[in-house]
Amino acid sequence: MVVLVVADPGHKDVHADAQARLALARAAFAGEEVELDHHARTVDLLREGRYPNPILLIGADELADFLSWKEPEVVLELAELGVATRPGYERAALDTVLGRFQQSDRVRFFEIEPVVVSSSEVRARVAAGEPIDGLVPPAVARAIREYGLYRS
Repeated sequence: MVVLVVADPGHKDVHADAQARLALARAAFAGEEVELDHHARTVDLLREGRYPNPILLIGADELADFLSWKEPEVVLELAELGVATRPGYERAALDTVLGRFQQSDRVRFFEIEPVVVSSSEVRARVAAGEPIDGLVPPAVARAIREYGLYRS
């Protein structure tokens, strides 16, 4: 498994610089390969062909927005998608998105145990000076403190 941290995501604002997010990912995924990806769009990374037979793991929220990705049909040609189901995303709505693609058979769903905390909640608690013990792994909490992230 390779965990990619996008240096400058083309689709959303970030709350920390690339090096800090890389440190957080390395803390969260200790023992896994974690790399900084300098491509703003997934399709551009996949076109390089660096990863043979890739499976991209995404959440149902990302699949719901998949039509807004750069060249989503090409993404499905170059990689399979593993989609984690999440509360609040009806399977029927996700099937509607899949219905727009010829290669929808390259998308597989799997269920994960719901996580009861969101990243925005963690950032808000840190900004308020509240503890985040039990919400993130201890190594992630240390990295947040060391980088001085999310403080008001």
